Amino acid sequence: MYINPIPGKVFPSRFFDEDGLTMLLSMARRFRETKGIPINTFLDLEAYALKSLSDDDKIPPVYPIGPILHVKVKSDDNKDCEEIMECFDEQPCGHRFLWSLRKPPPKDSIEDPSEYENPEEVLPKGFLQCTAGFGKVIGWAPQVAILSHPSVGGFVSHCGWNSTLESVWCGVPIVAWPMYAEQHANAFELVKDLGIAVEIKMDYWRGSDLIVKAEEIEKGIRRLMEPESEMRTKMKQLKNKSRMTSMEGGSSYNFLRCFIDNVIDNIA
Repeated sequence: MYINPIPGKVFPSRFFDEDGLTMLLSMARRFRETKGIPINTFLDLEAYALKSLSDDDKIPPVYPIGPILHVKVKSDDNKDCEEIMECFDEQPCGHRFLWSLRKPPPKDSIEDPSEYENPEEVLPKGFLQCTAGFGKVIGWAPQVAILSHPSVGGFVSHCGWNSTLESVWCGVPIVAWPMYAEQHANAFELVKDLGIAVEIKMDYWRGSDLIVKAEEIEKGIRRLMEPESEMRTKMKQLKNKSRMTSMEGGSSYNFLRCFIDNVIDNIA
């Protein structure tokens, strides 16, 4: 089990005054003036949304050319990565966990997450000692390498789009725990539409007073780790489709070719 509801960049609403919001809306409207829009998804993942866009004659052609991922699994010069992989190689039976725990940026900041010098400052007293035999808490994580490891049976994720595509690429079912931005829409799609994820708390917002109870987390993880669930079958099928789509003759391969042809035609 890989746990990574990572705090990322947040843009508080007060960062955008009236002029800023007007500018954003203007930029969004200008999408209609383009000749085509490539997007990082693929046909089998979001068929209904893509059909809706293609059926609207006011929207330029949309080219789903994904998944576009950095899928290098090994990091030869990273000792932390090697240690993490060794941990997975020694994985015994049962449910073990690896938790990527990072420090969120200061309030109202758009800085990247940083590392805790001492994770115990934010964990329950004695947590690391009590879980030493079956869990590991780390900072930065080589996510694709972790999700690619055969011992990983599930991914507790905030459902950012890159994490979603990586999980699909590796065929790892998700426990959805969205926190902000588009993550809630992504989580809804994964749980309700595609059936490749289970919910912890989809109406949770980081910074709210809502408390996610241990029982809710446990319930989601137990559902996820059922070995022969329909969700696992669906994720395996989607994994195969995600890898075939970029091969010659696949939908993303063909859409990319059409996009390039469109660019060339408009240059000429």
